[in-house]
Amino acid sequence: MSERGSSNHSRGEDDVVEMKKAIATGSSGSHGAAATSSVPPIVCYCLASILMTVVNKYVVSGTHFNMNFLLLCMQSSVCVACVYTVKKLGIISFRDFDSKDAKAWFPISVLLVGVIYTGSKSLQFLSIPVYTIFKNLTIILIAYGEVIWFGGRVTALTLVSFILMVISSIIAAWADISDALVAGDPAVAEAANGLSTMSGVISKMNVGYFWMFLNCATSAAYVLTMRKRIKVTGFSDWDTMFYNNLLSIPVLAVASIVAENWGYENLNLNFPPATRNFLLFAIAFSGAAAVGISYTTAWCIRATSSTTYSMVGALNKLPVAASGMLFFGDPVTFGSVTAVAVGFFAGLVYAVAKNNQKKAEQASQPTIIPMASRSS
Repeated sequence: MSERGSSNHSRGEDDVVEMKKAIATGSSGSHGAAATSSVPPIVCYCLASILMTVVNKYVVSGTHFNMNFLLLCMQSSVCVACVYTVKKLGIISFRDFDSKDAKAWFPISVLLVGVIYTGSKSLQFLSIPVYTIFKNLTIILIAYGEVIWFGGRVTALTLVSFILMVISSIIAAWADISDALVAGDPAVAEAANGLSTMSGVISKMNVGYFWMFLNCATSAAYVLTMRKRIKVTGFSDWDTMFYNNLLSIPVLAVASIVAENWGYENLNLNFPPATRNFLLFAIAFSGAAAVGISYTTAWCIRATSSTTYSMVGALNKLPVAASGMLFFGDPVTFGSVTAVAVGFFAGLVYAVAKNNQKKAEQASQPTIIPMASRSS
């Protein structure tokens, strides 16, 4: 009886260890995936994505906000603190800091700084729906990057999804410029004091689109370079998150000190006394939300499948774009709604195309024929 009790106790400990391992690595057996409901992780992933986008938009939307490097440094610091705390609690595990790994991963962290910085600058000038739609262009750059460097393949259906993404981006840009030219828009009022209304508005839009295209390029470079480097270092998801944020802190701190104005007046403009406490809370919250997105991503893939996750990513563009219209008064026009709908459909087509491509690759693999039949 005592032996059975001790074996049950040992089995219980093994189950706890396996559960912690699954949480840390984002992997689990098919039985666990089948037993876990797929609804909670999908809902949590969508909420985390929406919260992250909305909070970042709120932080950088201040009239005089210009300290993006400081913002990103604070977010990365909060992220590292959260991940380290959760590790100390025994919920997740990742490798301890190693200087060799840090040297190998440092270029990736620099690229990540570029991705986040250009993304925050894009949100500063563009609405959330436009930002969300143009983010699709990153997928095209990554796909053709994989063709060039990893021997990837672009199918006909994938190409159709790319064309739809480009069309949605053109519609979004057209709707964005058309809305800005409406009487009463701040850009129009500001430009009216210049040479012409059109040139003033277009110049303002060009700044946002410049940062957006730069964000797409750096995002693609980040993903493709990280794919190569992960094979060398053998990093898990949590290792990647820990090193990315930890190594980016000194880069961001130096960039902020060198490039940004730390004068008393500018600090007051960026963090007004009336909203300072709430703004600092929002920055801390967005840093913690980054941890939430990483965890819910792993949870979603573990509880469902990578195909379902990619489909959820496509579907999630709709509520993210809607959040901009709801919380920030982004214009709800025929052009903006059409752009979101086309981008949404393009995401669905892309998810289906990748699923079909994966099935075709699995079917093309040679079947292993046993050397001898099983004896009865």
